[in-house]
Amino acid sequence: MALTLYNAPQSTCSQRVRFVLNAKGLAFAEHRLDLFAGDQLKPDYLALNPNGVVPTLVHDGAVIIDSSVIMEYVEEVFPETPRFVPENPVARATMRSLMRFIDEVPAPAIRVPSYNLAFLPHFQAMSEEAFRAMADSKPLRREFLLSMGRTGFPQADMDLSLKKLEQTVARMADAIAASGGPFLQGPAPTLADISVMPVIVRMDDIRLAHLWARHPAVGAWLDAIRAQPAFRPTYYTGSLLTEKYPHLRAQLAAAC
Repeated sequence: MALTLYNAPQSTCSQRVRFVLNAKGLAFAEHRLDLFAGDQLKPDYLALNPNGVVPTLVHDGAVIIDSSVIMEYVEEVFPETPRFVPENPVARATMRSLMRFIDEVPAPAIRVPSYNLAFLPHFQAMSEEAFRAMADSKPLRREFLLSMGRTGFPQADMDLSLKKLEQTVARMADAIAASGGPFLQGPAPTLADISVMPVIVRMDDIRLAHLWARHPAVGAWLDAIRAQPAFRPTYYTGSLLTEKYPHLRAQLAAAC
């Protein structure tokens, strides 16, 4: 049963899917797309994923898109351990509610500081015409990119994103407390943990870990996620923004 994953190393949605595949010990061919080069907008890729985003999973010719959908698909088709979906229907509903919150609140919120800190220099180097053409070519990201422009998101947008990330951390802490931890729903991770994992790892990478200073359970949760065997192969070298962009690493180091 052939599995092919089209993804990008630093893509938070790609990291979710890589974790599930690695955790289940599934062999897969990995195609790493260069998003700045526009690989995700080339005709061959758009034929697979008309949204022009990563990741895309191809399984024996069947094309599955959207990271949350892919994770549940892999869980259903490959039910071998470890299992990431609770057997109890109520717990399963709770997991999906958490996943919905994660997709609607922290997943888009983390893009704002990520773009301002890491990606903005790339856009600033473009002409206005080239920038608008690039934004117009992205089916799901056009309005997001145009609102950022070539000067970056304003402070009000940054503040709102940080507020949403703080809300996420507080909700995680509440879930961990209710379940007994160390994960959101108890002693083992579920798809909800894997869904929020890239957000928290990204926050730690770009020096936003102070947002859980009052919630030590979230720091312990991050330690527990990093201790999972699938973490290291998922976050291979180049998967973190500070590994990909030397200017960001220098900028953050100077701010410490």
